Amino acid sequence: MIDDLLVAIAGSANVDLGAQVPEDATHDEALGETPVQPRAVVRPGSTAEVAAVVRAAGAEGVPLTARGSGTGLSGGCTPVEGGVVVSFERMNRILEIDTANHVAIVQPGVTLAELDVALLPHGLIYPVFPGEQSASLGGNVASNAGGMRAVKYGVTRHHVLGIEMVLGTGEVLIAGGRYVKSTSGYDLTQLIIGSEGTLALVTEATLRLHPRPEYHSTLLAPFATVEQIALAVPPIVVSGVEPLLVEYIDLVSMAGITANAGIDLGIPGDISERALAYLVIVLENHQAQRLEEDVLALAGQVAGLGALDVYVLPDQAGTQLIEARERAFWASKANGADDLVDVVVPRASIPSYLETVNQLASTTGSLVVGCGHAGDGNVHLSVWQSDPEVRHRLLHDIITTGLALGGAISGEHGIGTMKRSFLADLEDPGKIELMRRIKAAFDPLGILNPGTIFEPALVSAVLP
Repeated sequence: MIDDLLVAIAGSANVDLGAQVPEDATHDEALGETPVQPRAVVRPGSTAEVAAVVRAAGAEGVPLTARGSGTGLSGGCTPVEGGVVVSFERMNRILEIDTANHVAIVQPGVTLAELDVALLPHGLIYPVFPGEQSASLGGNVASNAGGMRAVKYGVTRHHVLGIEMVLGTGEVLIAGGRYVKSTSGYDLTQLIIGSEGTLALVTEATLRLHPRPEYHSTLLAPFATVEQIALAVPPIVVSGVEPLLVEYIDLVSMAGITANAGIDLGIPGDISERALAYLVIVLENHQAQRLEEDVLALAGQVAGLGALDVYVLPDQAGTQLIEARERAFWASKANGADDLVDVVVPRASIPSYLETVNQLASTTGSLVVGCGHAGDGNVHLSVWQSDPEVRHRLLHDIITTGLALGGAISGEHGIGTMKRSFLADLEDPGKIELMRRIKAAFDPLGILNPGTIFEPALVSAVLP
């Protein structure tokens, strides 16, 4: 029986059965998600134990769901009823910080906050900050996490050089390594990144590091329209100053996140009355004088691009605003939002996209507000619509609008279980079938996170 096998592999202290399973293990942070009680949670302590768990589950036909910190927003670590959650909380060691090659080798349970603290004395940084520092590196790899810094540094897949993984057969493979380029067959590392635990369980990741800039400055520019912001973004991105963040925040969202954080940005009343959206830009540099020069040049450029004014925020206010922006989801959740959308569109299409979204919201009697990564076109929308059927149609139309503009269903949260119906309805069936065939190659029994990304195939085969 699988319960006895799990105890034999990881020890009774590292297995929760039945009523012992903590409530946190039944869901992630996705809004509207229905928690699911698994039969067990197992906390392996090594790659060998993970492989043994996978082989045992395969022999018993039991589905497995990998779990890091559970901070995801798509239902990607929602367990399967009768299945087993594989929690990586014990596999939380930073195995090596290689300063010569600028890489870190970490286990999947290491959090972004823990890695950042460890890198600080070395003057290095892992630059992917998806907005929740308690998130685990394993979860980031599984979802290809992005965040506000993607406009400069890219997303998780640009910083994972190699992985150790356990396939659905229990085989352990290593792909990639401490090098930045390779043309040696299929890139299995990149295939696993963003696969949401459906192809393999990642047990180690080799991460690319960067020198840590010492100086930062935050510019805040109110605009009369979102269209003006969208027109301003391309010149800002190619200005040569390489902004760390280029974020837009609409009027309602700005009011919500500043009130929630207790921030007064000191914007004059005549400006705030005319502003319908804000652009937040953060610059960084290794030299204070060069940063100051960049700030002055960019402030002048932004003023010439239609901003009502440009403010260089004091360090504390800038930090508070960015932290509040990172907590925008929690502010929406606290105010009763019913769902989230993270569609990505070509950044020049943001105005037309938001115009259609506003029309859809008005037609359905819904409230849809948000902010987003203007530099890369990733729009984050909070949706208030209590009627499930109306909300589903609204989300379907919002996503369809983004796809029609050349976008994608999710920019960084992933498909999970919450968006799989939209993927099935709106994506090319040939692509979905190819994804299923790829999954079958990595996970022939279909035991790894079934129900995530697309509807699960029947788990029927058993390993010999």
